[in-house]
Amino acid sequence: MNDYYEILGVPRTATQEEIKRAYRKLARKLHPDVAGPEAEDQFKEVGRAYEVLSNPEKRQMYDLGGESALGGNGGGGAGFGFSDIFETFFGAAGGASRGPAPRGRRGQDALIRLEVELRDAVFGVEEEVQVDTAVLCGTCNGTCTRPGTSVQTCAVCHGRGSVQRVARSFLGNVMTTSPCSACGGHGTTIPDPCPECSGQGRVRNRRTIPVSVPAGVDTGNRIKLTGSGEVGPGGGPAGDLYVELRVRPHPVFARRGDDLYARVEVPMTAAALGTVLHLETFDGPEEIDIAPGTQPEEVITLEGLGVGRLNGPDRGDLKVQVDVEVPTALDDRQRELLLELATLRGEERAEPRLTPASNGVFSRLRDRFSGR
Repeated sequence: MNDYYEILGVPRTATQEEIKRAYRKLARKLHPDVAGPEAEDQFKEVGRAYEVLSNPEKRQMYDLGGESALGGNGGGGAGFGFSDIFETFFGAAGGASRGPAPRGRRGQDALIRLEVELRDAVFGVEEEVQVDTAVLCGTCNGTCTRPGTSVQTCAVCHGRGSVQRVARSFLGNVMTTSPCSACGGHGTTIPDPCPECSGQGRVRNRRTIPVSVPAGVDTGNRIKLTGSGEVGPGGGPAGDLYVELRVRPHPVFARRGDDLYARVEVPMTAAALGTVLHLETFDGPEEIDIAPGTQPEEVITLEGLGVGRLNGPDRGDLKVQVDVEVPTALDDRQRELLLELATLRGEERAEPRLTPASNGVFSRLRDRFSGR
């Protein structure tokens, strides 16, 4: 059985810093680039020992049961090799090239705001928006080159998009990979850029885009138009366009959810005797039946005349609150008739009738508007 402490040359009481120092010293000494290929097995053995002893949990398991206690998590060496060592000391410097970077990249998303009328939120509407954005270059069609020419393979990286250099370290010579500065990592160069877009594959322009606003939208809702945002650099795919909506206030109707609310004022006599009112709604004129004895703040519901439900087939309701107008200026004859009415109803000296707070005006309004 391998003794990892003996391999690293440290006592079992060694601290993590002592273990790291010992490993680095041995890694410099036994690296195959320094000591030759014959030291590779020793170098890997030192790496396995360091992998276990530098991990407090694995070290505890090893101290209790040796390599057998680690199972597949330590002594097998499958999880620790040259790439792990390079990453420990140099990050990704020793990694392999991922190939040339594509010149075309996805464009950015865009956001625009659109105001619509309340009627448009009720029924939906087709609108158009104008956007100043990046569009595909019409001259080169996104190729970035002058018509009749093409990109050329980079003479520095030979199309790889990256270059390799040898860097010296305490482990010896290490091969590092970095993007080619001559071609920007693309693997190709543009010797004759498009004169219209200067080799960008896109130009700025104003576009008119149709927007389908569905019924039921409200302020703050956003409509996503996929692929209607900016065209990307190098003629890359376009981003998305988001249209944020604001519903303008209406002078007559207010909105709460999918319901519309309106207020009508009727004379006291009409509320007492009953009448029929004509209200101009978004669906055209509607008759509202004011029943005899209608009380102030009573709510009359016209079903299905509210806002269309978003992504649904039906609509909310139109709720009409009745305000009773009490006359403030009476001539002599009107006063005489009202006094006569008060006498007939025994209301010459009306006394206030107290009602429970739960039956007050505000609670009635709450109950009616909430549909209780």
